Amino acid sequence: MTAAAPTVVWLRAAILLFVAQVTCEYGMVRVVSETGGPKGKDYCILYNPQWAHLPHDLGKALRDWTASMLCSPSDLPAKGFSNQIPLVMRGNCTFYEKVRLAQGSGARGLLIVSKETLVPPGGNKTQYEEIGIPVALLSHKDMVDIFKSFGRAVRAALHAPNEPLLDYNMVVIFIMAVGTVALGGYWAGSRDVRKYMKHKRDDGPEKQEDEAVDVTPVMTCVFVVMCCSMLVLLYYFYDHLVYVIIGIFCLASSTGLYSCLSPLVQRLPFGKCRVPDNNLPYFHKRPQVRMLLLALFCVAVSVVWGVFRNEDQWAWILQDALGIAFCLYMLKTIRLPTFKACTLLLLVLFVYDVFFVFITPFLTKSGNSIMVEVATGPTDSATHEKLPMVLKVPRLNTSPLALCDRPFSLLGFGDILVPGLLVAYCHRFDIQVQSSRIYFVACTIAYGIGLLVTFMALALMQRGQPALLYLVPCTLTTSGALALWRRELGMFWTGSGFAKDIPQPSWAPAAAQGPQPPKESEATLSQQPPGEAQVMPALPAEQPPELTEPKDVAGVST
Repeated sequence: MTAAAPTVVWLRAAILLFVAQVTCEYGMVRVVSETGGPKGKDYCILYNPQWAHLPHDLGKALRDWTASMLCSPSDLPAKGFSNQIPLVMRGNCTFYEKVRLAQGSGARGLLIVSKETLVPPGGNKTQYEEIGIPVALLSHKDMVDIFKSFGRAVRAALHAPNEPLLDYNMVVIFIMAVGTVALGGYWAGSRDVRKYMKHKRDDGPEKQEDEAVDVTPVMTCVFVVMCCSMLVLLYYFYDHLVYVIIGIFCLASSTGLYSCLSPLVQRLPFGKCRVPDNNLPYFHKRPQVRMLLLALFCVAVSVVWGVFRNEDQWAWILQDALGIAFCLYMLKTIRLPTFKACTLLLLVLFVYDVFFVFITPFLTKSGNSIMVEVATGPTDSATHEKLPMVLKVPRLNTSPLALCDRPFSLLGFGDILVPGLLVAYCHRFDIQVQSSRIYFVACTIAYGIGLLVTFMALALMQRGQPALLYLVPCTLTTSGALALWRRELGMFWTGSGFAKDIPQPSWAPAAAQGPQPPKESEATLSQQPPGEAQVMPALPAEQPPELTEPKDVAGVST
């Protein structure tokens, strides 16, 4: 009995803390001029519905009484606040004392102006039952804008429209994310196949493709440790590191945009002339003028975004375009050689995502998720900068949440890149086993389904979700189950890929009896001396696809 006493005490304390939590909701105050001036405007307010629900009419005059704290009867005007909504400053007394005085003098609501972070106006059950008018908090910045835009003679309506379950901007994010994964996976897979089907042609520096980077288990562990460290550092030193991330994004996104547009520019019939001979860095390679102009264009786009990144009306379009180009470039550059490597990377990042979204709220003093806090920007940030490593689309409906808290819906680049690497691997494997891209299509569809499940969870829980929690099981399970059903799981797991694990053809011993053909390129095979060509009739029918389809190889090289 004695041992159980502390447990009971802690349980009671937890229940009391839970019950004592202040309910807060976002609302809007609609302000119009009494003199018929400019069109009305909505401002964000934070209210506690336990006091009273917000009215929905414009019949209340908004009275500036911010010169007073409204903490004693002497702070009331001589004629009271009959049928008005007074504005008073926060501080010196409790919310209850302010709203009780306002209600007693005939006010129909109370707006408390705060120069600090908005907090819900709290009270106790007895106070809630006594008060019959709504009370809400308005930021000092919004109060200044109200009187600057509309003057002192204004009318206001406090209202809180219902939030929709999902905003229409989710459709835009879905199309961008699935399209990027599909296009990046297809491009990366095709490029990787072509790389091992033909020798790289040396027609100039601009036509040489960048080498892909194979991800090893050691690289995966180092990458995850770096992600964790950077996320924690951003959480504690956000205002200092956010500009470093913005600079890195500008550089990487301009590189990605150049990589995406260069194949299109190379098809243009003009601008093929080259820079004259010189000894300048990079220019001594004599790049084509059109490629030089493309590089300047990509840098200019990145600089324009960097300068106007906080323009919410249109800068998000540039950010999304640069972000998609960056994701496509990364999917083309980073390569997972086996399904084993895919599984390791996705599962480790799955745990990483879940931990920093769902577990860290229990470890931080504020009770906020480190991942969500960093992605959306800390509320107490002095710079008010946002990390650019997300796709963002403004909310398309009018709601308090869009006005007050989150005017944009976000999807992190990691939620595109990590499953996209698996999609790219599936495409490479499709071409290797000649399966009509069934793995690629199935994995892309699984990604789309996982993203829809993420949106459903977001609507039901009304809080930020770790998208990899839903994307990783959908894509990994679908790919593995398909390989198992096709009885190719062993090959799919080890990836007998094009880079290192190409199986030796059955004609290799027979070829060893004669002179060995040179392995420089397929082009040199077609120009062998007649004496060496006598080995070729000994080849069996099951030749590698690279050699049995010379027409496809020629088509790739043109």
